[in-house]
Parts: sequence; structure tokens; C-alpha cells
Amino acid sequence: MFSFLSPKTVGEWPSTARGAKHDSFGFWANALNPLMEDVVIIFSAILVFLSLAGGLRAAEEGKEAERLRKSAEIIEEVMQTPEKGIPKDLLHKAVCVGVIPSEKKLALGIGGSYGRGCLVCRRGGTGAWGAPWMFLITGPSLGFQIGGQATDFVLVVMNPAGAQKFVQGKTKLGADASVAGGPVGRTAEGATGVLLQTEILTYSRARGLFAGISLAGQVIKDDGGGNRILYGKKITAKEILFGNTGTPGAARALDGALAKYSPRGGQPFREK
Repeated sequence: MFSFLSPKTVGEWPSTARGAKHDSFGFWANALNPLMEDVVIIFSAILVFLSLAGGLRAAEEGKEAERLRKSAEIIEEVMQTPEKGIPKDLLHKAVCVGVIPSEKKLALGIGGSYGRGCLVCRRGGTGAWGAPWMFLITGPSLGFQIGGQATDFVLVVMNPAGAQKFVQGKTKLGADASVAGGPVGRTAEGATGVLLQTEILTYSRARGLFAGISLAGQVIKDDGGGNRILYGKKITAKEILFGNTGTPGAARALDGALAKYSPRGGQPFREK
């Protein structure tokens, strides 16, 4: 009746159970090994992708930071020589300043041009220099320039109406906003009233020569990709230039350079 509990039977049970367990484990191990290999491969691929994506983002952020760093250097270099820079009294009246570092002309005479710049406005038009708006500039090249020559450009926005033009989407200089080459020197005393009423005064620097030059015909538009990288989200020109957007760390040198030569000034922005 209780023969199944005999020593022989009892002794055989652990061995049988162990064998069954071993066989079961072996079966599942063999079945899962290929699956685990696939999981490891997929997981490794994900890690590689995330690493590459992080590297690409860091590279893009570096490009925007470099644009801002070069812009700060240009302001410093231009203003270090008062006789050959933007007149300080004119800069004090400005509400915004834009810089396009090293725009490279790709053709002789009339041809295509392309550049990336940044624009900083005084907060509220009269406060501290604020957050940078990244923009693109395209249009016909300037006839006097030699193809392949690196050229820096500076834009000085003289009134709130000029600043407002940049939130419209695309701004064609000379059509949507009045533009003229700005005066150079310690003061703008010799400038005409008409010139000082112009919305945007523009300058170029090539081969060490800084001079006023009209950028009429050039089109300025939002650099959505650059702004998204810099601020980590989609953001509009209006939010940056007329809102309370915080200044990224990469732009502090540019704000510092502008504050060094024009800590206060401008005109109040009108609410729209």
C-alpha cells in the first residue's frame, strides 16, 4: 500500500527530479539564448544611437555657441577703436544690435549670399541686453566684394519700429524696413537727420576695414533650427525679442560686450 515510500523509491525521486529539472533548464536555456542575443544586440544598438544623437546635439549646440562667441568678439574688436567703430552716441540710441559673423561670398559680383546671425535687443527697449534671436540672411551678394572673402556684418536697429519688423516672418531690408550704411567714428554728429531716422543701420568688416554699407535687398528670416537648439524648444522671434525669455549662458559674453559700450539707452517698446 505504501510501496511508493520505500527507500528505493524515495532515493530515486530526487535523482529523477533533478534530471527533469536539468532537462527543463537546458531546454529553456537553449530556447532563450538566441532571444537574449537579439536583446543584447538591440540594446547595444539603442545605446549607440543615443550616444550618436547626444554627440550630434552637442555638436549643434556648439555651433550656436560659436556663432554667439564670434559675435561678441566682433563687437569688442569693432568698438575697441573709437575712431573706426560705431559712434557711441548712436549705439546708446539703438534698441537692438545684430551680428553676422564671417559671411562668405561664394561668387564674384552679383550672386548668392548666405549667412547666419544673431540679434539682441534691450529688454523692453531700454533695459539690459536680453536673449539672442538667431536668424538667417539671404539675398544678392554685394557687388564690390570679392568672391570667397570672409565678411562680418553688424546691424544697429535704431527704433522700436525697426525691431518689430523682425517678428513678421521675413524682412527684406530696404523694402520692409528702411536701411542705410551707418556712420563711423567717435560720434554721429555729422550724420544727417534722415540717416538717424533710418530703422536699421548696417556695417561690414572685411580685411580689417569697418565701414557703413547698405544691405538693401537682403532678406532676414527666423533660424528656427538654431533657436530650437539654443533654447531647447520651439520659440518665436517675438517671444525672444519682446518677451521675458532668459539669456542662455552661451550669450552672456555678447550681452557683456554690448553692456560694456552701451549699458543703457534705447527707446521703450510699444505693446502690440
